[in-house]
Amino acid sequence: MANEDKRRFPRFNSLNLSYVLVDGGENEVERQTMGRTLDVSEVGIRLETHMPVDVGSEMLLSVGLEDEVLDIRGRVIHCSQNKEGNNELGVEFVDKDAAASDILIRFIKAFRQQRGINE
Repeated sequence: MANEDKRRFPRFNSLNLSYVLVDGGENEVERQTMGRTLDVSEVGIRLETHMPVDVGSEMLLSVGLEDEVLDIRGRVIHCSQNKEGNNELGVEFVDKDAAASDILIRFIKAFRQQRGINE
């Protein structure tokens, strides 16, 4: 079997600066860091940070997408270290409101048009 992409939503490579605030939970201290997106879809984002984050952790992300800032909550579904020693986080969006959905959809639509990708 070839490498089949089983994702329901396409991901688009997109390097964007992001601010990450990781929820501390009941007995933990909140942590914050800067990172950058590696790719984005309607349902999640792959993010590179210097700080590892536990799977299951929830976070607030502020991501610069084009001329807008997307503020959205996410949950880490995987974390691995890349060859440069940075952490790559797979984050699924949670509690996505209408404004965040609108920004994501407009960003992805503009990206597709720039690249000549049919809907």
